[in-house]
Amino acid sequence: MESYVQRRIRVVSRAEKRQVKKKRKWPYWVGGIFLALVLLIGGFGFYVWNQVGATVETMHNPLARDKDPERQKEVNNIFKETESVNILLLGVDERSGDKGRSDTMILLSVNPNTESMIMLSIPRDTYVNIPGRGMDKINHAYAFGGTELSVQTVEETFDLPIHAYARVNMEGFQQGVDALGGVTVTNDFAFTQDGRTYPEGQITLNGEEALSYIRMRYEDPRGDMGRNERQRKVITAAMNEAASFNSITKIGEFLNILGGNVQTNLDMDKIQTLVTGYAGARKNVTTMEINGSGQTIGGVWYYNVPESEFNRITTEITNHMEAN
Repeated sequence: MESYVQRRIRVVSRAEKRQVKKKRKWPYWVGGIFLALVLLIGGFGFYVWNQVGATVETMHNPLARDKDPERQKEVNNIFKETESVNILLLGVDERSGDKGRSDTMILLSVNPNTESMIMLSIPRDTYVNIPGRGMDKINHAYAFGGTELSVQTVEETFDLPIHAYARVNMEGFQQGVDALGGVTVTNDFAFTQDGRTYPEGQITLNGEEALSYIRMRYEDPRGDMGRNERQRKVITAAMNEAASFNSITKIGEFLNILGGNVQTNLDMDKIQTLVTGYAGARKNVTTMEINGSGQTIGGVWYYNVPESEFNRITTEITNHMEAN
């Protein structure tokens, strides 16, 4: 069978790549965590592992595909050997009587050998093929099939393995920022959102302010791309705050926030490996954007991305994963 690397070197269409994927006998890769990752990979520490254990059990929510023994072996080997991992972060807005939708989609590629991380924001209106549903906005995958379909859609769209996923209610992210004592970011231009004014320059945000800050896009000349950049800034700032966090009195508050708002299919051992083997990568973060253009199809606005751009992203992240 053609190897993972060889398959990506070949110059073929994405449609052909998807056909190759369907023929593979080895399974997709899995795992994950979101707000817990922000706190734990930032250096939350071993001294709370006994208390963390019960919370991780509450958060643990494996995908259906995780039950495959061959897949379990693949994932266990990745963490055992501390190899590069790709983590899909899903920030979900849930409403009463509504399944919700993924308001935020970020792919993290973490290489422990080079101690580096790529943070790719995926515009929620990106026009892609959602397996079993056809062409649509990528964030609709969550509404159609939850986390399972979201992970599968990102894998097939970018022709990259997702080793870990993380899903968090955005209200929980707000609570997490408050528990950290706020985050400090550099704002590129002044704007108003939800009745709040955000001046240009360095600003410190509480949880509610941070949530409004990352949601604004209509006043941004870059639209959704500017919104995605603010999301990356807040997440990076939260990682840095967590790295210097040392308040033992806040542990219970953090664990309550995580347990009530985060779902993941990583168990305790894998989360511990993230802390010990991957934490250095947060100090060297490269951000990536997807270049495309707006297009109205059937009266609906989509973010249309050319095939060459998907291929560029696949190549750059693959090279990052394999760097030693």
